Amino acid sequence: MDYLKAHTQNETMRKIIEKVQTGERISDSDGMYLYNEAELSEVGVLANYVREQKHGNKTYFNRNFHIEPTNVCLYTCTFCSYSRLIKKRDQGWEFTHDEIMDMIKKYDNEPVTEVHIVGGVLPQYDLAFYQKLFSEIKAHRPDLHVKALTPVEYHYIFKKAKVSYEEGMKLMLEAGLDSMPGGGAEIFHKEIRDEIAGGKCTGEEWLRIHEIWHELGKRSNATMLYGHIEKVEHRIDHMRKLRDLQDKTGGFQTFIPLKFRNKDNQLSHLEEVNVLDDLRNYAVSRIYLDNFDHVKAYWPMISRQTAQLSLAYGVDDIDGTIDDTTKIYSMSGSEEQTPAMSTYDLVKLIKRVSRHPIERDTLYNVVQDFAEVEFEEDKNYKGYLSLPVVK
Repeated sequence: MDYLKAHTQNETMRKIIEKVQTGERISDSDGMYLYNEAELSEVGVLANYVREQKHGNKTYFNRNFHIEPTNVCLYTCTFCSYSRLIKKRDQGWEFTHDEIMDMIKKYDNEPVTEVHIVGGVLPQYDLAFYQKLFSEIKAHRPDLHVKALTPVEYHYIFKKAKVSYEEGMKLMLEAGLDSMPGGGAEIFHKEIRDEIAGGKCTGEEWLRIHEIWHELGKRSNATMLYGHIEKVEHRIDHMRKLRDLQDKTGGFQTFIPLKFRNKDNQLSHLEEVNVLDDLRNYAVSRIYLDNFDHVKAYWPMISRQTAQLSLAYGVDDIDGTIDDTTKIYSMSGSEEQTPAMSTYDLVKLIKRVSRHPIERDTLYNVVQDFAEVEFEEDKNYKGYLSLPVVK
């Protein structure tokens, strides 16, 4: 890092490097500089420094699967390729309680540690439905971590049930909810949010539901949808609000930038940002969000190759096996049309960029350290990148 500081040609960048080295928080204007003016190589080195100060060479993943109760939705977000309007519900799916439990039971003999449940918003998926579902999952398999529903869903569910956020989240906890995913955050800035996700819970309501969950002593994640109509100042505004809430509660575990994909949605006319923009966004978020432990790259959305590259730009987590149980990514036009990776695939992917693979549970307890585990070489394995880690 001293080498970078000595050789950078810009005084602003030198000051940002000094702040990071001494543990001083960077400002919004520093974040803007990193987005708009700094050399990507320098931003990447600085983000990698922060990542390695926090986690060394470790890269985390978990064994998980997704359940999406429905893709039919009351809301019409312009960026969404996944949902179907009620008048077109014949093009979607609406699983019953029993069907969802059958999906859960398919994994009874599998070493998965987490079920991730999110979907569309419909009246029948109400408070009573999810109370029953969560409690039955826990009764059937107590060790399976239930990470479920976003504030978009909870806002609607609680409003329909005429309960407060506080009462509703307590009921979810009692039913068996273990943690909350980070979805539905999109962009908090009102002008942008109204244009791409009007009618859903506001940014303030999203933050408040997470705050209440944290006050109950539980953990959650946070996301940001980038690469559509927002500008970098909207990204900084979004991350500042997350950083402020994290200062207050300490309840966020992981920040997950989600790339906008332009297939079959109302924003299909927009060009997607390129891989260099993806890497810069990961790097800036790692540097800016100094009070978040983890930054995650969802490999199904950005491709396995970009996920590997991101491990040199501040990312320390690439999510999990997923097991082809989600359609959110493939329907939006991501490279991964059948998103599934085995533990073998994930470990090899991580090792091929000289990182240290750690299987974790949802709360980042170590399940297995794969640093010294060698799989028998699979001749059919399609290796991806084999790149040096940026130091």
